[in-house]
Amino acid sequence: MTAINPEDQPQDRLLGSKTLQGVCVLGHLSNDWAVGAIWLLAPAIGLALELKPSEIGLLLTIHSIGASLAYFPAGILADRVRSQGALLLGTFWWVTLGYLLASEAPGFWSLAVLLAIGGMGDAAWHPIATGMLVRQMPQQRGQALGIHAIGGTLAEVFSPLMVGFLLAMLDWQQVLQLSVLPAALMGTAFFFLFRRIPSRHANTALTRGDLMAFIVEWRSRTGLLLVGGIATYNMALIALMTMMPFYSQRAFGFSPAETGVAFALAMLAGSIGQPLVGRLSDRRGRFGIFASCSVLAAILSGSVLFLDTPLGTIGVLVCAMAVLVAIRSGVLAMAVDYSSKHEATSMGFVFVVLDGVGALGAVFAGLIGDFSLVASFGFAGILSLSAVGFIAMAQREA
Repeated sequence: MTAINPEDQPQDRLLGSKTLQGVCVLGHLSNDWAVGAIWLLAPAIGLALELKPSEIGLLLTIHSIGASLAYFPAGILADRVRSQGALLLGTFWWVTLGYLLASEAPGFWSLAVLLAIGGMGDAAWHPIATGMLVRQMPQQRGQALGIHAIGGTLAEVFSPLMVGFLLAMLDWQQVLQLSVLPAALMGTAFFFLFRRIPSRHANTALTRGDLMAFIVEWRSRTGLLLVGGIATYNMALIALMTMMPFYSQRAFGFSPAETGVAFALAMLAGSIGQPLVGRLSDRRGRFGIFASCSVLAAILSGSVLFLDTPLGTIGVLVCAMAVLVAIRSGVLAMAVDYSSKHEATSMGFVFVVLDGVGALGAVFAGLIGDFSLVASFGFAGILSLSAVGFIAMAQREA
């Protein structure tokens, strides 16, 4: 890989701030498209392979934890390599090849491993792109992260929606193969764009001393409490995202297309809310918004225990998911505020906590779902309240 000296980049050829944000939204959408497809493909895979709820949860957990192994190394690499564009280019082809191989997997375990490998390419995108954006917009971190998040959330809107309809005509392997097309197309386009991405300045490179200080910072009581809050927040969201599609089809007989519409509505509402909530948290403070939204999501999730009408139950779950998705940009900004000297490394670590540790929400919800599907939503509500408790203690320690 050829390093690019930032001082040697013609300034008139670099992408402007608004254009760069737009490219990051499209890149995020393209890489997350196959990942978003997995949420609706999982029930179809479960039916094809005759899996239990816990096995579906395990498949999604392995996918997320395996992918999370790329977050931190990618963040460190982004803080050491000057050419951010070349790094971003590589992520699209990693996603494309990884998920194509997964579509040919012969069994459960090979599928789980290959999905995780494909997910690593998507995971690598996040700390590189978000680190670059918060570096470009240091006073508007929540807003920048919220804008970037639009791409991923829109992928989780339209990809499951499309998957739901495609599954009526194709098997899950064919649908997964079609789901890599956005990454392949963006990877092709990026051959003409990557040299126009602003590079990181050499004097901001991560050193070994910086890395040790970073580790010490996150091992403090405040850092560990913040980790606990971030992890339990995303465990709650992933538990809902895992079990809602399965529950709607198993308990109420919804079709994959109907389930896709419900899932898409939740992600769309959350996507619209992310930049707004991120900007609000920049101005009004992060904890109050996080706490109020998490408590609301907990109430909505817990209320499912007392509902028995299909539309009412799924409607409440859609609202709970939307609320948790909307505050994600504020959660990310909260972590960057705590440890922001090297943005990409910080984002890499935070994404490990969100999608690596947070992925345990899928398998725990699945295990509970083996006994009672509806109880898994009560579990998600408890996780949301726990997240508020952890963050509150971290605020007092800071």
